[in-house]
Amino acid sequence: MGLLRFSHMAINCKDPIATEKFYAKYFGFVRSRVVPVGDQQIIFIKLGEMYLEIFQAQGESPVSPSDRDGPQYPTWRHFAFQVDDIATKLAEMGNDAKITLGPLNFDDYIPGWRSVWIADPDDRIVEISQGFVDQDNPPPLETDLTGQKTQPIHVA
Repeated sequence: MGLLRFSHMAINCKDPIATEKFYAKYFGFVRSRVVPVGDQQIIFIKLGEMYLEIFQAQGESPVSPSDRDGPQYPTWRHFAFQVDDIATKLAEMGNDAKITLGPLNFDDYIPGWRSVWIADPDDRIVEISQGFVDQDNPPPLETDLTGQKTQPIHVA
C-alpha cells in the first residue's frame, strides 16, 4: 500500500468564522487555506497533520442537536482532543465550554483517564480527554471483547 494518512474532516457550519475562531482559540488550529467557490469560501484549518475543512451550511439540520457524548445512530459520534488536564481546559474555555456530559472518571479502565464532552458553536460534540493510553496487547481483530472468535474481516 502506498502513502496513506488521515487527511481531513469536512464540517458544515452556520457561521464558519465562529467555528474557525472556536477551534483556533481553544484547540490551537491555524488557518491553512481559503478556497473561493462562487460566492462561498471553504476554509481549511490545521492542527499538526489534522485538518478541518469548514463549509457554510446550506440548510438547517433535519435532526435535533446531539447531547451527552454524541448521537447513538450510525454517524460520527464525536471527535476528541487530548489535554494534560481537563479542569484546566474547562477553566480556560469558561462559558464557551457548553458541557453535554461529564466530566467522567474512567479509572476502572485506565488509571487517570477522564473525559468531558462539550458542544461546539454548531452543537457538534467534542470530547476533551486526559490520561488515555493505548492497550499494551489489544486482542486481534478476529476476537470480540470476551475473547470469542468472530467472523474474520478480510482486508484487501
